[in-house]
Amino acid sequence: MAGEIKFESIGHMKKGSYIIIEGVACQVTDVSVSRPGKHGHAKVNLMAAGMLDGRKRNLVMPGHDNVEVPVIGKKNAQVLSVEGTHANVMDSESFETFDMLIPEELQGQVVEGVTVVYWEILADKVMKSIKND
Repeated sequence: MAGEIKFESIGHMKKGSYIIIEGVACQVTDVSVSRPGKHGHAKVNLMAAGMLDGRKRNLVMPGHDNVEVPVIGKKNAQVLSVEGTHANVMDSESFETFDMLIPEELQGQVVEGVTVVYWEILADKVMKSIKND
């Protein structure tokens, strides 16, 4: 599942959708469609922000073209240990262990034994929240 992509027509993209631009997973922030010209097709002007870096990206394409869309896996993991801004966690399904960066908003709340929700986005694993049982 990690790193999977699918294809979707850019004409079906809406605000809040996910898209891959320049190899980076992004979330669509704005979509505008121009009218088709005499011999052309409608153009889609799409603005998106990188999900990991927050950088804004722009894409202009004909409305019938396909774009890559990331498949985002939402999973749970148990925190095994915490060292500074990183936590060693174990996936609840595969029992794989790996280190993750603790986001600023969760620092101090992530402690040993707690269950966290993380997203697999392309090749990255990002801690999103603490799961309350």
